[in-house]
Amino acid sequence: MASGPVEIVVIGFTEPLTGKILPELNKLVESGVVTIVDGLVASKDLDGSVTLAELSESGGDEDAAALAALLDRVDGLVSDEDAEELVSELDPGTSAAILVFEHTWVKPLRDTIAAAGGVLLDTVRIPGPVVDELVATVPEID
Repeated sequence: MASGPVEIVVIGFTEPLTGKILPELNKLVESGVVTIVDGLVASKDLDGSVTLAELSESGGDEDAAALAALLDRVDGLVSDEDAEELVSELDPGTSAAILVFEHTWVKPLRDTIAAAGGVLLDTVRIPGPVVDELVATVPEID
C-alpha cells in the first residue's frame, strides 16, 4: 500500500522528555489521523554536544518507552546528520523528540481522488504561527 504524506515534527523540552504529550499523541494514532513511523530523542549537553537515541533504545526512560510503543514501524527516515541539523537551534541543557508522522488521514482521500480519475499533485504545510501572522494582517470584514 502506498504511503501517505510524511512530516517531521521536532518538539523541544526545557526538561527531559515528558509523558504529558502522550495522551494526545495516542488519540491521534488510535483515531488513524497519523501513524508514527520513526522517532528519536535528542539532548543537547551544556557544552553544546548532541546525544541522539532511537525511541526504542530509551535506556529505561519510561516516557520515551511509552512514546516508542506508539511507533507503528521504524522506517529510519531521519539520519543522524538530519537529526543534528533539526536540533541545532536547541539551547544547551534541553532535549527534543523528533517524530516522523505519516498523515494516514490523507490515504482514503487520495484513493478516492484516484478512483475518480484525479491525482493528488501536492500537499503544502504552512506552520500555525505563519498562518496567525498572516491572518493578523488581514482587515476584519464587517
